[in-house]
Amino acid sequence: MSILGNIIWFLTGGFIAGLGWLVLGCLWCITIIGIPIGIQCFKFAGLSFFPFGKHVEYDDGLGSIILNIFWVLLVGIEMSLFHLIIGAILCCTVIGIPFGLQHFKIAKLAFLPFGTGVF
Repeated sequence: MSILGNIIWFLTGGFIAGLGWLVLGCLWCITIIGIPIGIQCFKFAGLSFFPFGKHVEYDDGLGSIILNIFWVLLVGIEMSLFHLIIGAILCCTVIGIPFGLQHFKIAKLAFLPFGTGVF
C-alpha cells in the first residue's frame, strides 16, 4: 500500500515539493552558518518525495533543543500550521485521509526538525 501511496503522492505534488526542498537545502549549504538548516531541508526533501512508510523519531539533546527554539520562533509555527490545515482539509474526504495523515507527519517534522530522524 505504501508503494501505491508514494507513487500517487509523487505524481500529485511530491516531486515539486521535494525538489524545492532540495534546492533550498543546497542554497543554505553554501554558507557555513546555514549548513544545519540545509541538512534539515534535506530531511524535508526526503519526506516530501516519498512520505508513506516512513516515520519521524525524536532524540533529546541540549543542542537540538536550542536550535529547535530558534526554528520555532522563525519558521516552525507557520510551516506546521500550513501542513496541519492542508491535512485537515484532506481528511474531510475518505480518499484524502491517507494524504492528510502524511501532511500531519510533515507538520510534526516542520515544528521540531532538529534532533529528529526520518526512517
